[in-house]
Amino acid sequence: MKVMKFGGTSVGSPERMKGVATLVTKSGEPTFVVLSAMSGTTNSLIEISNYLYKKNPGSANEVINHLERKYMQHIEELYATDEYKNKTRDFLHGEFDYLRSFTKDLFTSFEEKSIVAQGEIISTNMVVNYLQESGVKAILLNALDFMRTDKNAEPDSRYIKEKLGIVMEANPAYQVYITQGFICRNAYGEVDNLLRGGSDYTASLIGAALPAEEIQIWTDIDGMHNNDPRIVDNTEAIPQLNFEEAAELAYFGAKILHPTCIQPAKYAGIPVRLKSTMDPDAPGTIIDNVITRGKIKAVAAKDNITAIKIKSSRMLLATGFLRKVFEIFESYQTPIDMIATSEVGVSMSIDNSTHLTEIVDELKKYGTVTVDTDMCIVCVVGDLDWSNLGFETLATDAMKNIPVRMISYGGSNYNISFLIKTADKKRTLQNLSHVLFK
Repeated sequence: MKVMKFGGTSVGSPERMKGVATLVTKSGEPTFVVLSAMSGTTNSLIEISNYLYKKNPGSANEVINHLERKYMQHIEELYATDEYKNKTRDFLHGEFDYLRSFTKDLFTSFEEKSIVAQGEIISTNMVVNYLQESGVKAILLNALDFMRTDKNAEPDSRYIKEKLGIVMEANPAYQVYITQGFICRNAYGEVDNLLRGGSDYTASLIGAALPAEEIQIWTDIDGMHNNDPRIVDNTEAIPQLNFEEAAELAYFGAKILHPTCIQPAKYAGIPVRLKSTMDPDAPGTIIDNVITRGKIKAVAAKDNITAIKIKSSRMLLATGFLRKVFEIFESYQTPIDMIATSEVGVSMSIDNSTHLTEIVDELKKYGTVTVDTDMCIVCVVGDLDWSNLGFETLATDAMKNIPVRMISYGGSNYNISFLIKTADKKRTLQNLSHVLFK
């Protein structure tokens, strides 16, 4: 069985929903489908929540009414029979009455998660109704029955595998199984969500739990490209990536995939394929445990980086100095991207400047602090083990006319990273493509 995940754009209109239905039934084999909310719906649900927080039920009802009218219009375009038009219309009336109920009661954070979850609940119901109307043996499985996080807000893989196994055993012989992405329950039974990776994470967790033969992530892009197509001309989809390479690219700016979401698939040894609903026949990108030796695969960039340098000839070599520095970042829950040390200084980069002022104030206890903003990390990804002679030279040769603030090489066998000014990003990506992929 394959797991197929479709994002909000892929189910963003009745026409797109019909396209998804065609894709999930094309093989004729049993398929497990994970769907996001229709594009724009989650933003509207968050807006409703914000109005309720501000004790403004009137404006919340306006957004609810607008969203209801939008969905009711979709019914005529999506369904052919009065039976399924009425069935879906009744379902939607119930959903929007449920949302209106929050405008009459005290609003809590728990209820916010319940409101946001309705986007996925609506999209999955609409698609399963369309499949059933088309004669497909399809069933809707409620993700809240088997998706759960533990007390650390991490997916409870053992629970998911056990409960999903029970649900699948109770519902055999369906052609299409559909469930909601993103939403789950927490360790206390409350409606919650997976945060990082969203629906992609759901698909990966389900694929590992089944286990599936392949997990497919369908978006509007034909795979992960070897550079940013918005900046560099003639980029190409990468045919194959190792899980480690894909994680590096996702972390350093490839928006098509979240770095966390493929971990369950990686540990289960299940390949993940990135496909495009706009070009379903394109091969896309396959991500697996295979390593292609001696090959540079791609370039990616991560924006909104801040560089922090602390200079202290007195303290650097003292026992515990680096620990004290790192503890400051830890206390403000601010991860470090890159780090470089010398005899008199430590330089670090972060992508979250929320607590920058507090961090700098604390660092000043141990040395002179310098901050550079509007920075960018550009990374080169592939089999970059130090034994591959010349790869680091290729990358640095492309950077010969670019001012580089920091270089990271050796911390990973799959990545060389350069910290540069954001103003030099376009030129850097173009230079790297010309040198590495010409």
